[in-house]
Amino acid sequence: MGKLVVLKLDGDLELGVRVTLEIGEDGKRPSIETSGHLPPNLKIAKAIDEWRSTYCNLGNGRIKAKKIIYDGSITQRRDECQNKACELRSHLNHWLESESFWRIREKWLKHLMPNEELRVLIRTASMQLQKLPWHIWDLIEDDYTKAEVALSVLESEQVTRLQTSTYRQKIKILAILGNTAGIDVDKDCELLKKLPNAATTFLPQRQRDQINDHLWNQPWNILFFAGHSRSEGETGRIYINDKDSLTIADLKYALRNAVTNGLQLAIFNSCDGLGLARELQDLHIPQIIVMREPVPDLVAQAFLKHFLAAFSSGASIYVAVRTAREKLQGLEDKFPGASWLPVICENPATIPMTWPKPLIKSNSRLLIRGLLMSVMLTISVLGVRQMVGLQTWELQAYDQLMRSRPQEKQDQRLLIVTITEEDFQLPEQKERRGSLSELALSRLLEKLAQFQPKAIGLDIYQDQSSQPNQASLATRLKTDHKLFAICKVQELTKERPGISPPVGVPLERQGFSDIIPDSDRFLRRHLLAMQPADVTSPCTARYALNAQLAFHYLQAEGISAKYTDSGDLQLGNVVFKRLQPHKGGYQQADTGGYQILLNYRSVQGSPEEIAPKVTLTDVLRGKVNPEQVKDRIVLIGTTAQSFRDYSPTPYMTGQGFSEEIPGVILQAQMVSQMVSAVMDRRPLISVLPVWGEVLWIWSWSVVGGAFAVVGAVAIAPSERSLKTIFSIGRRRCTCSLIRFLLNSLLPRDLGSPSSVSFGFSGYWRHCGNLPIFTTK
Repeated sequence: MGKLVVLKLDGDLELGVRVTLEIGEDGKRPSIETSGHLPPNLKIAKAIDEWRSTYCNLGNGRIKAKKIIYDGSITQRRDECQNKACELRSHLNHWLESESFWRIREKWLKHLMPNEELRVLIRTASMQLQKLPWHIWDLIEDDYTKAEVALSVLESEQVTRLQTSTYRQKIKILAILGNTAGIDVDKDCELLKKLPNAATTFLPQRQRDQINDHLWNQPWNILFFAGHSRSEGETGRIYINDKDSLTIADLKYALRNAVTNGLQLAIFNSCDGLGLARELQDLHIPQIIVMREPVPDLVAQAFLKHFLAAFSSGASIYVAVRTAREKLQGLEDKFPGASWLPVICENPATIPMTWPKPLIKSNSRLLIRGLLMSVMLTISVLGVRQMVGLQTWELQAYDQLMRSRPQEKQDQRLLIVTITEEDFQLPEQKERRGSLSELALSRLLEKLAQFQPKAIGLDIYQDQSSQPNQASLATRLKTDHKLFAICKVQELTKERPGISPPVGVPLERQGFSDIIPDSDRFLRRHLLAMQPADVTSPCTARYALNAQLAFHYLQAEGISAKYTDSGDLQLGNVVFKRLQPHKGGYQQADTGGYQILLNYRSVQGSPEEIAPKVTLTDVLRGKVNPEQVKDRIVLIGTTAQSFRDYSPTPYMTGQGFSEEIPGVILQAQMVSQMVSAVMDRRPLISVLPVWGEVLWIWSWSVVGGAFAVVGAVAIAPSERSLKTIFSIGRRRCTCSLIRFLLNSLLPRDLGSPSSVSFGFSGYWRHCGNLPIFTTK
């Protein structure tokens, strides 16, 4: 809803004008009020008279008037009219910039936004002030492009109206076609006939009693007049045929009855209508559109065309009038001042009418059936989902979404030192008992320490005591606060005894290496923390190695880990929402420990290129620059195929197989997820709450049901047999199922449970249907 701006003007151009500004929401009492003053200005009075004189001398109009005396060529008269319009514009805007009026302008600018839709109501008893072209005020014309001016008298009252009986939700229009001598109203009739959702009754050149009867006997929404008219002081006259004319007073009681029965808008597409509007306002007609001066026939037709097009398309009366009025500027080379002519006059106590949107014919039985079907389908889908019937499809959809995301850059906060098959041949590796000998590890740590990394993560099991000749290594493991090592928790249910951390590494620098793959062996979850079930486990670390490294790095940045009141891990302003049972695609998965979804970082189409990498040989032989290590998190681990420390991911190789990544790369992915989420605001992947999932699935069931109802209603009654409807529904459901089954291969629409509910409800709408996994 827009805003209502009221300018109450008390006075005239000779004595000055006292101004009151009121601003409020449309339909409510004003919330802002201030006052100001406009000084006397006889220049404007003279300018408006001169402009009106030159305009009327152009001699074009739907007016039954005295004989016009032409003086000079038409080109000269048009130029003179344009010049007088410019003078009037200049005088008016200069007057509205008066110092005594500045308070009004300041309040306006403070409380009204340029993009707001405004009804600007000029309320004054002075016909002189009503004749001013307020729409050329620079504040309205240039800055507030959704504002339009309307005129009103100072006194108004709200009339109790009966609800107009609509004809199949159509606007009822009474079109009075008066004396058409010298003008063409057939174009007006064509425009009215083409209106959507409207039923128009035409009264061409009728008698007074016939017009009176129609106003009394039927309710109308819009009264339209086309023909000759003119103002006579503060009254007006319309010519209803080639002999007779009427004033508004002649139809006073009939019009008052029409207003009571729902008349909301009167359009007088005829000349010189301010006098008509003045009398019509006394009858409390909500909105009136008139032409302030004689109007050329082509201008009247063009205005009606543009106004009806905008208004019947859903624009408000104000926006529609402004749009139509501004489009008239294209005719001003032939008809100067054309865009100044249309003006709204209204009763401020009423809300402007709007054009009703077309409604689909209702069918209550089908509607109820569709709602019941949507509820049943929602319950069915949720039941199948609870029994893991959709988990495979949902996880496949999740994988497709993961692969379809834009590529990212490498995480420059990390450096990965890989131990390859070639590194096993180094002289320092002669006495290795795993992937890394103690001599090679000692020299590697010494080299890295010289370059001042932020943290070092050892993703290699070293569960045996150091040899006597490696005392420096033992000391470093005990004292280097930047060094973190892994261990593996004992799993009694799988008869795996676990692996101890390197001897000497204190508990606060230990991190477990355990991961939780899904039933298809793909790794989609990130295990941050857990409490070992068996106190005799050789590994009692509570946090994963990657979490320990992230905590240490962020601690150096002044960011400490804490837990919220709801038990969720928080780093800085980022909360890592814990994955709960029966959430998202996981209905019966093991969600023990503290798990979140792993948001892989894909670089050049592969998660393996997450960070810069160097080999053990590169470090030991001095091929690594200090800048590659300084202030980074360094991860050390093997990538040798012979150790088979690899995990499948949602990504695919060029041959179509699942891409497997080494454990050290996996640790890097997890470290990067935590640090990037805090430092770079990189999004985490979360799931909807249970109520959100239910609402999401049900909403798509309703949408699908609505499409099915629309399809059934669209069938002609004679063809609306059960067989026909079933045939259409069967074809649509078949197409929906095929599309759904293919969706696991499509990146745009990811086959979530909402797709199932939507497909079985009727139509398939292939847009905006996202999986239950969402990006926070």
